[in-house]
Amino acid sequence: IQKELSKKNEISQALEMPEPYFPIYEKYVEVFDQMKISKETILTGHSCGAGFLLRYLSEHPEIKPKQVVLVAPWIDLERYLADQGNNFFDFELDKDLGNRTEVQVFVSSDDDEDIINTVNKIKTEIPNVIYHEFTDKKHFTRRHLGTDAFPELLEVILK
Repeated sequence: IQKELSKKNEISQALEMPEPYFPIYEKYVEVFDQMKISKETILTGHSCGAGFLLRYLSEHPEIKPKQVVLVAPWIDLERYLADQGNNFFDFELDKDLGNRTEVQVFVSSDDDEDIINTVNKIKTEIPNVIYHEFTDKKHFTRRHLGTDAFPELLEVILK
């Protein structure tokens, strides 16, 4: 996606977050706080990264990006991380998020149950979200998509 955006003269930044398989919220915040977020910013997160965006924006209601795109979002409703003493997802969703910025969610019905549960929670708690629902994309990774291309996501970002 970053390559395709660059070809269209769109500035983008793909952040490398520390310890993605045992994320520490404060470490993610240190990296993320280096970004300048404006009303023209489009934020995109995948899986745990999408969950991070949900927490960060829920805790910072003054931040109003142009758009937030969540791909296969995960917020650990099953408490896998919490049971290991990790508070990464210890927060309440901001029910007003869909009113202050455009939120779009990509989900595939053949993804893991914890992703489907997260999307159902978003559907229940955050109004005005736009959903892109698939049946055959699993977790939207290269292995599942069979390619690096993700034209549906690119189209939403460029819209």
